[in-house]
Amino acid sequence: MTSFRTFLQSLSGVLLVVFYLTSCPAFVHATTSGAASHAGSVLDQTARLDRVSFTERSDGLGYVVRLHMNRSVGAFSSPRIGEDGSVELTLFRSKVKRRAQLDGPVGPVQSYRVDEVGKDVVIRLESGSGQLTATAYRDQNGRDILIGVSNVSINPTVRPVAMVDPRGTGSESNSLPQPPRSDVSDAVDESAERWSLDTIVIDAGHGGRDSGAVARDGTREKDIVLNVALKLGQYLRENLGLNVIYTRQDDRFIPLEGRGHIANEAGGKLFVSIHANSAPDRRAKGTETFFLGMHKTDAAQRVMQRENEVIQFEENIDTYARYDANNSVMQTLAQSAYMRQSQSLAEAIEDQFENRAGRNSRGVKQAGFYVLYGASMPAVLVELGFLSNPSEAAFMKSDDGQAYLASAIFRAIRDYKYQYDRGLHLTSTGR
Repeated sequence: MTSFRTFLQSLSGVLLVVFYLTSCPAFVHATTSGAASHAGSVLDQTARLDRVSFTERSDGLGYVVRLHMNRSVGAFSSPRIGEDGSVELTLFRSKVKRRAQLDGPVGPVQSYRVDEVGKDVVIRLESGSGQLTATAYRDQNGRDILIGVSNVSINPTVRPVAMVDPRGTGSESNSLPQPPRSDVSDAVDESAERWSLDTIVIDAGHGGRDSGAVARDGTREKDIVLNVALKLGQYLRENLGLNVIYTRQDDRFIPLEGRGHIANEAGGKLFVSIHANSAPDRRAKGTETFFLGMHKTDAAQRVMQRENEVIQFEENIDTYARYDANNSVMQTLAQSAYMRQSQSLAEAIEDQFENRAGRNSRGVKQAGFYVLYGASMPAVLVELGFLSNPSEAAFMKSDDGQAYLASAIFRAIRDYKYQYDRGLHLTSTGR
């Protein structure tokens, strides 16, 4: 009985202490504010625009518009030049601070506006006269986005340089004389049209009985890369009007060699194979893009071997005996006519991943992937990140993460296509 009475007295003392602490305003404030702070840190991960400021360049050739961000923005668009000379830039998956500091416009920017459009922030710069030119890039020493702007004046009074008529009549002409067209010119134009970059083949790796890499939470590589591939194809169709061919659009298994055949039969001009990486070390992270050739590092060889293991799901693996990295065939492949173009696209993709999508880039590498061997066109294999890394797996699994990755590859293809078509045009015109 005595022990039971002692227990009740102890329990009463504990209850009194708890009652006192929970009644104390300081205690209540500390616990609730701490919980709110923790919830805010978990839920509010969106990049926020806090301020817009303007600074003249030190060389006097333009101004820099600084977008002050509270954290690094995942991705942003290239500046778009409107017909009215304005410049528009989009910060994806961002928002504007409620009382953001918007400094007055200076230099070539007469006015500007900042709007939240859906989940994005759109900045529009307007010039009073002339046309703005702009470039956008990340601040290397911080999380801000910088827009370099200058003004291109338009003077309607300037006339073309007068040309003396070659016939010696002394008359003036406002344009250079055009030579008559020839059969050769027509043939060159037809060739340029035939080789124009109009068809892109997108290969979502793995599929069907081949799941590819699998994250600890069960997220499968084959599902992630298919989602990114479909988003990429949509962007290419809607924004560039390209013909997009998929090696698969659902969960099915396609042999590695068959993927190249699909690309060749479709008349593809570019082949992009999309994958996700994995490693024993959960700390491994980052994107990397490969083009065909001899591997130069052990890490590249390991990635190649893992992706090439897919052949275990195929019926006739003897087909790949001729792809042995030790024989002379691979030496020939390393000198492929498409190697330079493939490398150029791979570099553009990694640049977009690192500088626009905010991913950690492991760089551009070479390796002997079977899937690239079968494609008779410039071809790259993209590793989106490591499913073995919980943070990267969560990013690749999310809709936003897949949108960022697909848009980065899209921008790289867009820039590559511009340079490719420009070179084709110069060749066809003899410049």
